[in-house]
Amino acid sequence: MSSLTKIAQSALVVVSSISLIACNAIASENEARSGSPVENLSENGLRQAPLTVTSKEAEHRFTVELAQSVEEQARGLMFRTKLDPDEGMIFPFGTDRMASFWMKNTVIPLDIIFVRRDGTIESIAANTTPYSLDAVQSGEPVAAVLEIAGGRATELGIAAGDLVRW
Repeated sequence: MSSLTKIAQSALVVVSSISLIACNAIASENEARSGSPVENLSENGLRQAPLTVTSKEAEHRFTVELAQSVEEQARGLMFRTKLDPDEGMIFPFGTDRMASFWMKNTVIPLDIIFVRRDGTIESIAANTTPYSLDAVQSGEPVAAVLEIAGGRATELGIAAGDLVRW
């Protein structure tokens, strides 16, 4: 390898390192200005947030996508072919309401967890049937709905009355 090639490679490493340092500095500056970390987006372009479910047995941590807009809530987890065990989606509502979901175009089974304003779980529709048009409803007005992989709530011992925080 010629001396010129070695110098060019060294220069490229230095420029790449400076670029990485600059990007980290910009992210840190944005975080300092806003008081919160730079927005974390899923591969589907939705904001993500940490979520914890505290059951009688343990504390369970998830990373959930936030379905906030009408469009995001209408699409939900439709067409997804997988959902990791520690992932999910939360549908927060501005005001408490009766919630009704269906599994149209939803490829994988889900546990649909209905959450009251105080964070307690009202009920769980476990292992919902993919592609079903049957309504899955809350038993009372709720503030949010959490969807996780089908069977996961039972596996973790998550039940009505447990606490959800995000």
